Amino acid sequence: MKIVIIGGVAGGASAAARARRLSEDAEIVLVERGPDVSFANCGLPYYIGEKITDRDKLLIVTPERLADRFKLDVRVRSSVEAIDREARTVRILDLESGREYVESYDRLVLAPGAAPLRPPIPGIDSPGVFTLRNLQDMDRIKAAIDEGVKQVVVVGAGFIGLELVENLVGLGVSTTVVELQDQVLPPLDKEMTTPLAEKLTSQGVSLLLGEAAESFEPTDDGLVVRLKSGRGLPAQLVVLGIGVRPENKLAVDAGLSVGPRGGIQVDEHLRTDDPHIYAVGDAIEVRDFVLGQPTQAPLAGPANRQGRIAADNIFGRAVKYRGTQGTAILGLFGLTAAMTGSSEKTLQRNNRTFQTVYVHPTDHAGYYPSAEQMTLKLIFDPESGRVLGAQGVGGSGVDKRIDVLAVSIQAGMTVFDLEEMELAYAPQYGSAKDPINMAGFVAAGLLRGDHPQIDVASLFETPLADRPFLLDVRTVDEFAAGHIPEATNVPLDDLRSRLDELPRDRQIAVYCQVGQRGYLATRILNQSGFTAINVSGGYKTYKLWNFAET
Repeated sequence: MKIVIIGGVAGGASAAARARRLSEDAEIVLVERGPDVSFANCGLPYYIGEKITDRDKLLIVTPERLADRFKLDVRVRSSVEAIDREARTVRILDLESGREYVESYDRLVLAPGAAPLRPPIPGIDSPGVFTLRNLQDMDRIKAAIDEGVKQVVVVGAGFIGLELVENLVGLGVSTTVVELQDQVLPPLDKEMTTPLAEKLTSQGVSLLLGEAAESFEPTDDGLVVRLKSGRGLPAQLVVLGIGVRPENKLAVDAGLSVGPRGGIQVDEHLRTDDPHIYAVGDAIEVRDFVLGQPTQAPLAGPANRQGRIAADNIFGRAVKYRGTQGTAILGLFGLTAAMTGSSEKTLQRNNRTFQTVYVHPTDHAGYYPSAEQMTLKLIFDPESGRVLGAQGVGGSGVDKRIDVLAVSIQAGMTVFDLEEMELAYAPQYGSAKDPINMAGFVAAGLLRGDHPQIDVASLFETPLADRPFLLDVRTVDEFAAGHIPEATNVPLDDLRSRLDELPRDRQIAVYCQVGQRGYLATRILNQSGFTAINVSGGYKTYKLWNFAET
């Protein structure tokens, strides 16, 4: 068996190593266009920001190590120029010598990855405009900053863009973020990104949302980024972080099928429509684990698993790739934002029914020092209760809860299962009622009818004349510090004695700070002849939506 693998990094290198573990006799050729066969591309912003100081630590494995330990034929600085499917050969260009030659294969694995988007904007090829894909890009950006760059414009507020922003600010570089969407971190639902936007501005970052770069104009001092609004942003350095596109030219030229967004199409065994060719990593179209439909998800974890699965199938192990659920995480100036599964806007776009709840627990017991609050958004099917997605933002413990919810999605669990989930507890690690349990209690109570709710967005989409009577059951001091417009304040502890002040012919929407007192109030009211619903997540969730407040 002779296997040729095109591309290293996550998917290709994993396929090569797994193939060797399965067969000592196979001939395995790994062809990589760049000089580094496997590197930690997620660590690039942190080397620029000097949080990682040893560049060699970004090299996961060297060609020499792969050759010595795995007996792989690794050819860096080599570009596969064409695939001849009928002859089962590839044409390779040695980028150092210029020599071209042909290599045969029994099985071919495509792992070319994805390239940063560089739209046809005037001036985008100017010397000061960079993307960040590999170690060489990283070196160029770091060298420019070390030479004294003081103003940087980052175009795009996605994961890589925001990680780079944090590191630039840490170096004392004045940084502006330009984002076409009206929010940062577009994969998340908008309200969940409010704390991130607030954190960025508090750190001195100039955040321009709903803006787009229309041109890059060279100046004596660097560049001016001209925006669609006409505003000009001076900069010595511009970094594009507006997304990636699959490197699919080889596949297209070879007549392999690609999806509408350019991803190489594969089956559940990661085979293309040529049974001798497999494809893995950022270049492929994957199945959305929740929705069951094709999608693009350029993530390192799935790419590693796909490489392993492709090798298994090459050697006759009928292993299936389950799909990708988009579990991702970001650290930003001490905040953590993470997600898994479908977002609300993805479900809306696909006309899927769902319900959501918000909880705002602390990461561990409140009586133990240094407890930090988080916001968890749980998205679930209103009929079965099956968990469809989750998002979290806050301090410590967000990563743990999103990981648990990611597993719950993989396992097909419901919100009723979350109620019963048994998780490790000691006061410095969690609570007897873990945030996962709390999300399950609220969601399951909603489905059982014990906890009728209205979400903030629905409340404010209702015309003012048709809205429920709005009742704030927080303390007088809390109400005075800020409240939802048109609300009436009756503190929870006074509620039973003041029921005659409330309308019995009108629905009452109750809220507190995070939802718990509101829930208690709805139980009191609904058992006292009123029709009451709780505003999901309370006043804290309301503030995430950035509505004007009294």
